Amino acid sequence: MFSAFINAFKIPELRQRIMFTLGIIFVCRLIALVPSPGVDLGELERLMKTISEQAGAGGGIMSMIDMFSGGALGRCAVGALGIMPYISASIIIQLMTAVVPQLERLAREGDTGRAKITQYTRYLTLVICVVQGYALAMAMEHGFGLSDSIVSPELRGWGFRLMTILTTTTGTMLMMWLGEQMTERGIGNGISVVITINIVSRLPQAVGQGIQRFSNIGGDPMGGPFELIGLFVMLFLVTAGTIALTQALRKIPIHTTKRVVGKKVYGGQNTYMPLRINYSGVMPIIFASAILMFPVLILGKFKATQPLAAMLRSGEPLYLLVFGATILFFSYFWVATQFNPMQIADDLKRNGGYVPGIRPGRPTADFLDHTMTRLTLVGALFLTAIAVLPSLLSKNMGIPPAIASFMGGTSILIIVGVTLDTMRQIESHLVMRHYDGFLKKGRIKGRKA
Repeated sequence: MFSAFINAFKIPELRQRIMFTLGIIFVCRLIALVPSPGVDLGELERLMKTISEQAGAGGGIMSMIDMFSGGALGRCAVGALGIMPYISASIIIQLMTAVVPQLERLAREGDTGRAKITQYTRYLTLVICVVQGYALAMAMEHGFGLSDSIVSPELRGWGFRLMTILTTTTGTMLMMWLGEQMTERGIGNGISVVITINIVSRLPQAVGQGIQRFSNIGGDPMGGPFELIGLFVMLFLVTAGTIALTQALRKIPIHTTKRVVGKKVYGGQNTYMPLRINYSGVMPIIFASAILMFPVLILGKFKATQPLAAMLRSGEPLYLLVFGATILFFSYFWVATQFNPMQIADDLKRNGGYVPGIRPGRPTADFLDHTMTRLTLVGALFLTAIAVLPSLLSKNMGIPPAIASFMGGTSILIIVGVTLDTMRQIESHLVMRHYDGFLKKGRIKGRKA
């Protein structure tokens, strides 16, 4: 593996792509560190810590935005909104594509249609940035509902609100553009790499809390050697399980009939259709976390429903039950909106392909739908287990949220998925130039044995 990294810098084009990616990462981290003026940063840091403790390791949309922005929200930096507005816009456009005929036609028009959809996504991102920037300014003026205003008195009002909207919108749009440049001229999917780097930037904080917990630094250690070993074993098992969940797929055999056109023979090949077990990726966790935030906020406003709001806080049994059920629902919802078995069956029939033992057309669509339903159940159950693990560790074992967040949930899923995708791209460059890849065995290997 180490020789593969060395060989990567021997290829001029790959070396240039890697250095360009590192440069973009440096600029994105700089955007997340430059503060927006007018805010008491010390008071803001205290409030974000309070919000994080109340939400726990796995919950709260504020904690999720702060994680995706690499802590920029907790510093009210230029990149406080992170790349979340672009992700939200992409999800909305993607869901609308499945139900709006005009967008569905654009998606079928190839590169021209995709460019138009990307343009719509950028416009929607700009609108979301303005709305969220205004909401952020109002929240800071009111101390997030937990304290007095954390904005300087002389800056309160529309001057501060417009300045916050302008700076945060500019930061998000700049990171979106940098991510697209990274995808085109760098290594990996730019937006995904930016999110991953922002998540990994919280790792030093988790390591610091771990050292403080398992050593004499800062007082008596709160954890013993067996707990430390158990955490490392759990981290290894969760990482291995996440890799298996990300890579696992069901191969549906596909045969194509032979066609003779002139002197050329087309088709007659045996291939397969990959159906991923975790087809929806991390989307169900994001949807569930965002939706469960609103009942707690609404129920907490009324005295009669405050006990129910307390039961729906992160880590509580009722929260875990509802959270898991919501993840299961959105796993099937995402598959239902994005996976179209009838279209796949029609494309196979049009190209002379068929599943052995299954008649073309409607029977093939029913077979694919039935297969995908069973695969989604297995993937959704595994995804639910990974999602609730940080809350269980933080609530029941007293593990600090910063440490528990790397034991599952969105963090580990995004890190593993993006790392594997980036390694595949580097592997492809190495194999094309007759270098050995990262692994001599396994899925990620791109050359023949």
